[in-house]
Amino acid sequence: MPYSHLNDYPADIRERAARVRLACFDVDGTLTDGRLGFDSDGRELKAFHVHDGLGLVMLRRSGIAVAFVTARASAVAERRAEELGVEAHTGVKDKHACVQAIADRLGIGMEAVSFMGDDLPDLKVIPHVGFSAAPADAHPWMRERVHWRTRALAGRGAAREFCDLLLAAQGHAEALLADIAGSTGGPASDGRRA
Repeated sequence: MPYSHLNDYPADIRERAARVRLACFDVDGTLTDGRLGFDSDGRELKAFHVHDGLGLVMLRRSGIAVAFVTARASAVAERRAEELGVEAHTGVKDKHACVQAIADRLGIGMEAVSFMGDDLPDLKVIPHVGFSAAPADAHPWMRERVHWRTRALAGRGAAREFCDLLLAAQGHAEALLADIAGSTGGPASDGRRA
């Protein structure tokens, strides 16, 4: 059975999603709920949703490159990216230049790049990518400028919703489901957990 919700999306969104070969994600307010916590020693704390992590692993497994691109220097974000087997670019001053450099290194045109972000630092990159997205609770100035918005909130499945759309639009959803149902390891069977 094909992914049943794909036809709920407008044709232009399905077409944009089908072209993506590099998916870039902001971290704070996109992969997390945007809150920053610190322990008594001043170490940063962040909470990531496991559903989002599995979505990122499935993108990578389906041949879509994945990168975190965040303005905040964050050892926590770097550690999460390492766990998932994706690139991490932290402390980024110019997100557009960073995303362009990743795409150039991979030989991918910007029309085949997606970026998901939530606030003003992300506004510089979104006009240059083929598919821009924002979580449901992104800042209004971001939400009104992206191609697509999730129903889920940041850090609570928004990235997974976006990943599922990309996978379905590219025809990977059914193969992933069949593989998961037929194996004990599932998509993270390469040793990386979501």
